[in-house]
Amino acid sequence: MTAMWAPWDIGTAAALLIAAVFALALCVPLSRVAYRLPRALDPGMPAEASAPHRFYRAVFWLAGPLLALCCVWRFGATPAAVAAVVCVVALLALAWIDAETGFLPDLLTLPLLWLGLLVNLGGTFSPLAGAVVGAAGGYMALWLICGAFLLLTGRQGMGNGDFKLLAALGAWLGWMALPWILLAASLLALAVVLARRLAGRIQAGEPFSFGPYLALVGIAALLRL
Repeated sequence: MTAMWAPWDIGTAAALLIAAVFALALCVPLSRVAYRLPRALDPGMPAEASAPHRFYRAVFWLAGPLLALCCVWRFGATPAAVAAVVCVVALLALAWIDAETGFLPDLLTLPLLWLGLLVNLGGTFSPLAGAVVGAAGGYMALWLICGAFLLLTGRQGMGNGDFKLLAALGAWLGWMALPWILLAASLLALAVVLARRLAGRIQAGEPFSFGPYLALVGIAALLRL
């Protein structure tokens, strides 16, 4: 048993409470980042928080502690559960920022990638070799898809932030999880876009953010390990 899977001698109720409090502690700075960072990247954004921003913030504050409880339920009272809480709350924040603003900032994606590799030094969620290949393969897979789309259509299909987010997921979950993450995220995105298109809320050819779907499917994949 690796150190990350060594259980702490605390009761289940205490572990769940600590996980929820820890998630809330992470939500505080990440909520500020979700507001301030996009405005630093785009000074033209309005200073006042919009209605979508307030909605996403409420969902974030509710989902963070709930998913932390799921991490303890799945991984027990272990350091692995703590790492999982950090991962899922960071992914929630990235999903929020991308859904609201279209940004996937390096300030969050790159530390998440490196943290995934560090967590997997002892093979916590993936063997280290699989995590390294997953990080490289996640970036290259979307880079190649985007390059092919650009050659065929003359349009940019997605931003570099999506490449880095999938690389981070590969670092946490290993390369074998990436095909399923890409497939599930693509199907989910397609279903949502079709529903919005039928409802008249999005026009043909209008861009949309792919990052939230990658992040949410990544969370589901982590909790299924």
